[in-house]
Amino acid sequence: MTTLSDHPGQAAQPGPHDVVRVDATPAALDLIAKLERRHGPLLFHQSGGCCDGSAPMCFPRGDFLTGDSDVKLGEIGGQPFFMGKLQFEYWKHTRLTIDVVKGRGGMFSLEGPEGVRFLTRSRLFTDEEVAVLESRESV
Repeated sequence: MTTLSDHPGQAAQPGPHDVVRVDATPAALDLIAKLERRHGPLLFHQSGGCCDGSAPMCFPRGDFLTGDSDVKLGEIGGQPFFMGKLQFEYWKHTRLTIDVVKGRGGMFSLEGPEGVRFLTRSRLFTDEEVAVLESRESV
């Protein structure tokens, strides 16, 4: 498994120069906390478009196995967030923000019974952000 977050053992530096590949809205963080209380530790995987479209899927940690074909983008709400390597090649220039909207999501994702679904919003990284990411990942 490849990790594309901050170097292990280093605290993230919050502020305008903090560059992450994935973050979450307050609504998503609230839902993550609720799901964690109900199901224990969680894991997110950005679906590649098969059964549930391109949706961020939430599982009890251990119910979805990751491996060498997955990239860890970071964490949201203290829970790891992964994406397949091949899909990452298309998304590597974007910052993902996980949000929550009303409606039914992926049939395998834990938030389904809540009447809401996680949604991935994205924006392109700036040139400065790309430079920060490249310097982190080259070490």
